[in-house]
Amino acid sequence: MSGSKRKKSNTKPVPASYRQRTYRKSVNTGGLVSSLVTVRETDLHILAAKPVDDQAYDAVYRYRNQLENYLARNPDFLTALAPLPPDPLAPPIVRAMLAAARAAQVGPMAAVAGAMAEYVGRDLLAAGNEEIMIENGGDIFLKRQKECLVAIFAGQSPLSQRVGIRIPAAQMPIGICTSSGAVGHSLSLGKADSVTVLAPSTPLADAVATRLGNEVGTKGDINRALQVAQSIPDISGVVIILDNQLGAWGAVDLVEIPGGP
Repeated sequence: MSGSKRKKSNTKPVPASYRQRTYRKSVNTGGLVSSLVTVRETDLHILAAKPVDDQAYDAVYRYRNQLENYLARNPDFLTALAPLPPDPLAPPIVRAMLAAARAAQVGPMAAVAGAMAEYVGRDLLAAGNEEIMIENGGDIFLKRQKECLVAIFAGQSPLSQRVGIRIPAAQMPIGICTSSGAVGHSLSLGKADSVTVLAPSTPLADAVATRLGNEVGTKGDINRALQVAQSIPDISGVVIILDNQLGAWGAVDLVEIPGGP
């Protein structure tokens, strides 16, 4: 399933901090226990009150199996860069990705990381875990019982990890997804250092982050991308960073993080 979540480029470097997920070391666990679950391309960092490695592995394996079986029958799902028609017979995780892609006007694989994070996270919540954070390559499903601060990783921007978003407990569960034209293996068509989207649906946040990232080639495009965000239903907020410039819209409580990385 490593195909075209976002269109590939051979020119964008992938910093070592991203390849090696060293940014995970800076996460304040808030008293929760950290678990790491990797199944082929899926690489999850999970916080919960207790170790959930086995539960999470089973969930990842199950959802990957559903996706891979669907891809075997529907190869266009992997390569499409535009929305595909609804499929009422598809597994729920696939239907969620198709719906997110339609809303964002991108291909369905643009929602894969967010979908995996949310579906595994909701399984863990249903199993009795009251608090869960799942990070999947920078895309986050978050459900905690207290306010959280999420730092924005924006590659080489001077604002990277100097700006965060305060997430009140009442806003959770929530998806917090980031696309980048400068960082990561799955690349956008734009040049933003980061486009972070908040939404109740993590697959939707993931797909919209890709769409808005495609819109940003220069600093002058930030306002236009924010206008596009306002036209997409069910988005809570957006933060876009390009070099030293930041634009935001919606229910985002921005916080300066002293010192940064």
